[in-house]
Parts: sequence; structure tokens; C-alpha cells
Amino acid sequence: MHSVDRERGRDVVRWLAGAVAAAVVAATGAGTADAQVVEKKGLTLNAAKQVIATAVGEARRVGAPGAVIAVVDDGGNLIALERLDGTFPAGAPISIGKARTAATFKKPTRFFEDVIKNGRTAMVALPDFTPLQGGIPIVIGEEVIGGIGVSGAASAQQDEEIALAGAAAAKTLKIGAAGGELSRRVTFIDRQTVAAGFEKGQVLVNAGNYMVHASHRDMNGVAEIHTLDTDLVYVLAGSATIVTGGAVPTAKPIEPNELRGTAIVGGESRRVARGDVVVIPAGVPHMFTDVQGPLDYYVVKVR
Repeated sequence: MHSVDRERGRDVVRWLAGAVAAAVVAATGAGTADAQVVEKKGLTLNAAKQVIATAVGEARRVGAPGAVIAVVDDGGNLIALERLDGTFPAGAPISIGKARTAATFKKPTRFFEDVIKNGRTAMVALPDFTPLQGGIPIVIGEEVIGGIGVSGAASAQQDEEIALAGAAAAKTLKIGAAGGELSRRVTFIDRQTVAAGFEKGQVLVNAGNYMVHASHRDMNGVAEIHTLDTDLVYVLAGSATIVTGGAVPTAKPIEPNELRGTAIVGGESRRVARGDVVVIPAGVPHMFTDVQGPLDYYVVKVR
């Protein structure tokens, strides 16, 4: 009986040893698997729409009303497409092809057009490949998260310039592993903070896809073009002439999506005063002149 008990005891020990070993292997494997999982940035539909809004503003600025703009994810899957009035029927598939090529090959499509022009014509046989200028990868940090493609502008160079503006807009977005979802937190700003904001002329809220400015002006402004933002202006005090539309021959970029110039040529003038509201779409030049008294106004910038 004693020998049988000892053998049973050994069996129990062997079983426990095996169970412990299996648990160690499982834990080690799980740790290895966890180490191989990385967070990946991606474009949401909202972010893609903001990229397109910038590109549309740039298209209007350079005089390309017939552009077609496509945004894809890093796998080349279409997220959003915008067809401006007056474009041609093949514009959509061409712009999608440019965006897909830029995203999946991680290079501007102009690179491949130049390679083929230099004699490597065999590349045209690649599947899902559109080697035409106007496709730009969308990059956040060192990571390609998608692509933008443009067709239908006056020239291939304009296609690329519009795409570059859209791709640059993505760098201003708060894009994380979830793709940059918007906050739903309610914001309250007390009257003292608002009053101080108007004294200095400063941003009251910056939520990524919209901003609220408390603006104060004692003198004439400069010509402004926001390729990303639509401005909703509400005048609280004072009066001024606002000039909108036309062209800004001296426009120069001061930062991504923002251009400034000395004057507007061919714009439309309106007198605005307390209680007036003006909505200025992205890409439309505008400036204040003939300012009377301190001009205080809210600007809600929508992206």
C-alpha cells in the first residue's frame, strides 16, 4: 500500500509540474503576442472630410472649380470623395486611383510618372496603379495613414498643389489610434473670461474641428484666406466694411492653411454693424476696412 501511495504521489507531482509549465508557456506566449500588437493611427470619415474641405478651399483659391478630390485609408480603401461642379465623368476614378497609389506605395504619384517617363514603362502593368501627378500620401509623424488624389484641375501641377494642401491639413488634426474622434465634453466660459478675451483678441475655444475667437479690431485688417476654415462672423460692437471674394495677388502662406496679402482685387464690399452675421466659406478672401470705433465680433471657425 505504501508503494502505491508513493506512486500516486509522484503522479500528482508530475501533473502539477506539467500544469505549471503549461501556465508559464501560456503566459510567455501571451506576453509575446501583446508585444507584437501596436496602436495604429487611422483616418475617420470626419478627418477625411476636413482634408477634403482644405483641398476644396485651395481649388477655389487657384481657380480650379472642376476638381475631383478623393481620400483613402492606408490600404487604399475609399473614405470620402468630393466632385465639384463642372468636372468630367472620369474624374472620380482617376482621383481615387491617384489617392490609392500614393497611399499604398507611400510616395507621391509624380514620382512614378517621372520614373515611367524615364523609360521604366513596365510599371504601368502593376495592378491598382495610377502613375499620374496629383496623388499625395497623408502622413502623421512618420506613418502613412492614407492618401489624397486630385484630378480635373487646369493642370497636373494644380492637381498636385491642391492635394498637397489637403495632405498638409491632416497634420493639424488630432489623429490617434481611434482616428481622431471629437470630444463631446461641454465647454463653459464665464463672462469675465469672455470680456478679457475681447480686450486682447484671443481664442476662447479650440476643439480641433471648430474654434471660437473673441476678436477685437481698432484699425483696418489685411486680406486673409483660410483654406481649411469657414468663418461665421457675428458683430457685437462697432462697424466696418468687409470685403469678400475676388483675388489676393500678394497672398503668401504664413502657416499651413493660412494666407495673407495686402489687398483684395475685385471683391464685394458690405457695411456691417452690431447684430450682423457674415458666413465666409473656406478659401474665400476677406478683409475689414473703414473700421469705426472698436470693432468687437465673434468668429466661429468651422473645419
